[in-house]
Amino acid sequence: MRARFAAAFALALAGALTIACGGIVSPSQNTVETFSGTIPPGGAHPFSSKTGEIQVKLTALAPVSSTFVGMVWAQAGSDGGCTSINGVLFQTVAQLNVQAISTQIISGRYCLILYDYIGFTAPETYTVTVSHP
Repeated sequence: MRARFAAAFALALAGALTIACGGIVSPSQNTVETFSGTIPPGGAHPFSSKTGEIQVKLTALAPVSSTFVGMVWAQAGSDGGCTSINGVLFQTVAQLNVQAISTQIISGRYCLILYDYIGFTAPETYTVTVSHP
């Protein structure tokens, strides 16, 4: 009996904490942000998110659209920006119109950083979309 009460209490407490924190946001209610820039010197884009799912896709790349771009998703630094980061959450190589990142995200401040992965012969301009809660 005591074990059932403890389990029920723990479940109720977890539910209350989830509601108090705003809960998980459905992907259908995500915000979509578009960032653009030039590599090099590269781009670092800060953004805030709630808990839910994140999806990142490179949607434009020129002049060479068939190349690869390095992409890092990281926790923002103590200043809330991207001049320093607290830790890399995901690092990948992105290509045009292919989902680069698709995973869970928790509330916080983040940075998306794009960089030259293979040695561009000229600066590349890019556009990337970030769908997050």
